[in-house]
Amino acid sequence: MTTTPPISRYPVPDPQDWPADIRARILDVQEKAGFVPNVFLTLAHRPDEFRAFFAYHDALMLKEGGLSKGEREMIVVATSAVNGCLYCVVAHGAILRIYEKNALVADQVAVNHRKADITPRQKAMLDFALKVCVEAGRVDSSDFEALLAHGFSDEDIWDIAAITAFFGLSNRMANVISMRPNDEFYLMGRVPREPR
Repeated sequence: MTTTPPISRYPVPDPQDWPADIRARILDVQEKAGFVPNVFLTLAHRPDEFRAFFAYHDALMLKEGGLSKGEREMIVVATSAVNGCLYCVVAHGAILRIYEKNALVADQVAVNHRKADITPRQKAMLDFALKVCVEAGRVDSSDFEALLAHGFSDEDIWDIAAITAFFGLSNRMANVISMRPNDEFYLMGRVPREPR
């Protein structure tokens, strides 16, 4: 019999020990998703960082702007794959499949976005995101010009860079603490969701 590995190399606090605001956030996510993504459970180990992490996450990922929710998730999946982050590729790949209503797109974007069934605009977006991910010191005005030619605004370009940078932090911490993706993520957006 195989045992399920722990979701983190650090202790996961007992729910009775969660501060009230963190408990409310986790229960809200559980109500919406039907389960609690492990990122919420593992980051509850550090309540102040939990709050800061999700505040910045929400500011980047839930805002209105020139990037769709699916495009924001594409950035996470493509850059997390480069950073070798299993948790974010699996979890955000699931969200990407759902937003785009496309069971194939997350795998394509994670492996090679240039061969993915996405628009030229989205390929340009991911080219830039990957440059920010691996060689941000080489970003220059030609990168901005290429994105502006595809209809991105300066604020959109900031968003692409900020999402890439934020998930660079997330990827590194997920790897360091060995954060395990929830099994539920693997099938999300691939098979019809069972009614609750």
